Amino acid sequence: MATAIEFSNVSKHFPNASAPALESVSLRVEEGELVTILGTSGSGKTTLLKLINRIYDFDSGDIRLFGERILDVEAVELRRRIGYVIQQIGLFPHMTVAQNIATVPKILGWEPAMIDRRVDELLFLVNLDPQEYKRRFPAQLSGGQQQRVGLARALAADPKIMLLDEPFGAIDAINRETLQDELIKIHRQSRKTFLFVTHDVHEAFKLGTSVLIMDHGRIQQYGPPDEIISRPANEFVSALLDSTRKQYEAYDRWRQP
Repeated sequence: MATAIEFSNVSKHFPNASAPALESVSLRVEEGELVTILGTSGSGKTTLLKLINRIYDFDSGDIRLFGERILDVEAVELRRRIGYVIQQIGLFPHMTVAQNIATVPKILGWEPAMIDRRVDELLFLVNLDPQEYKRRFPAQLSGGQQQRVGLARALAADPKIMLLDEPFGAIDAINRETLQDELIKIHRQSRKTFLFVTHDVHEAFKLGTSVLIMDHGRIQQYGPPDEIISRPANEFVSALLDSTRKQYEAYDRWRQP
């Protein structure tokens, strides 16, 4: 299996910040993984994601995608190779669902018939009937439906890598569980490499084939969910797992008659 993403001693320090956002981060993500990135606010998880598509540039170290240095690729060209989904979704309100999904393929010069097929294929993939939804505008969709369209748009140009920055953070609990289940199916079908930022421990361990736990710009632990649960690397990871365990225990007690 090829290495999709590799960080080598990467650091990032924002002007006027008291501490680095990332400090000497080394990381290897294999092709086809769904890596969830977990940490408290300010831990560096979103910064790590945004370095990959060069929304931010790093200060030192190196990042490679499938062996190619990202600094050797023009930034706009690099971003066209990477799908990117954020919490705010960012659909164009004056465009239909189909037009939103077709945005990047049109820029890349795809034939109209090929774009139409791709739009239908992706709407089926995210569990939205093309005949019912592709002519609607974003304002005519629920929040969960908009997030599905955002995911379809990010997949439109068939990128090898998908970056998802807390995409379900603004979705209610019931729809969030449904979207999590859909994302697992989409990942398995697409066989692409997904990096998914979240602050929700349950979500991270449900979705991730591997979980990356960060704090203060450093990696605290990285590995399969079962391995992290059974062998926490340090006190920070143990405390993170314990806090979630206590939340579920309190919820179970609340449900009991």
